[in-house]
Amino acid sequence: MIQWVDAQLSGIDCVERPTYRKFVTITLESPRDSLAHRRATRRRYLMCPPEHFTVSYAINPWMDTTRSADAALARRQWDTLRRVYLDLGHTVDVIPALPGLPDMVFAANGGLVIDGRALGVRFRYPQRAAEAPVYLEWLRSAGLSATEATEVNEGEGDFLVLGPPGERVVLAGTGFRTSLAAHAEVEALFGLPVLSLELVDPRFYHLDTALAVLDEETIAYYPAAFSPTARDELRHRFPDAVLAGAADAEILGLNAVSDGRHVVLASGATRLAGQLRERGYEPIGVDLSELLKAGGGAKCCTLEIRS
Repeated sequence: MIQWVDAQLSGIDCVERPTYRKFVTITLESPRDSLAHRRATRRRYLMCPPEHFTVSYAINPWMDTTRSADAALARRQWDTLRRVYLDLGHTVDVIPALPGLPDMVFAANGGLVIDGRALGVRFRYPQRAAEAPVYLEWLRSAGLSATEATEVNEGEGDFLVLGPPGERVVLAGTGFRTSLAAHAEVEALFGLPVLSLELVDPRFYHLDTALAVLDEETIAYYPAAFSPTARDELRHRFPDAVLAGAADAEILGLNAVSDGRHVVLASGATRLAGQLRERGYEPIGVDLSELLKAGGGAKCCTLEIRS
């Protein structure tokens, strides 16, 4: 059984004091509990506040322009997410939001950063095109060697990095947003092997909606989001992966951020949280229901700066 524990957060500029939820197991220990000792590493993240958040267009199945979006609530939820990262000891840089770019809050789509080098983005849809140069400028101003993209890619939405420095592998999504040619561009720029994975369910339009990197060698994913070939590849390469169920995947529970021990994920993904707890991770549930109206969750809001 999983119980919720509400934890108050302070020091956030918002009207209401937000809460986040930590998942606490109160059942007998799983045999796996003694097998997994997880170690957190400090991370540096880039985030963008949802100052201009709205759903004014529809470029994925989650977006419905007839449903109102509450920018103030989205900001409170975003503030909670940022505070969770800070409380865990991580560094959070913030890029200012610009008017007319409601999806700029989804910073993960702003680039790919590995070992001090960065690749900019080239969005599939024109509604987001103006975000690309803004994020590229920030990456350069941060002292990173940043290259403008020539192929269509949407940053860490479709590129997830696995493994320690010197042994990194890039898991790369395709099928809806990022082109296969962009996979080759990443491989050439970073000199890293790239594993291409085809997505087939439009609800899971980015790789980070269907797969989460938990530590240097472990992932969690939702098999039904992938083509048969991609499922076979994942099953072969990651036989010990955490397999998420439909109920958790369909609220973007896999759009999660892990530091190797703590996994920040959708507060409603209770079964997935239990699976993670059994593996020795510490799940932290955050309510990002307002941002979900645009098809985003914790990972969408978070670009890792691997400098």
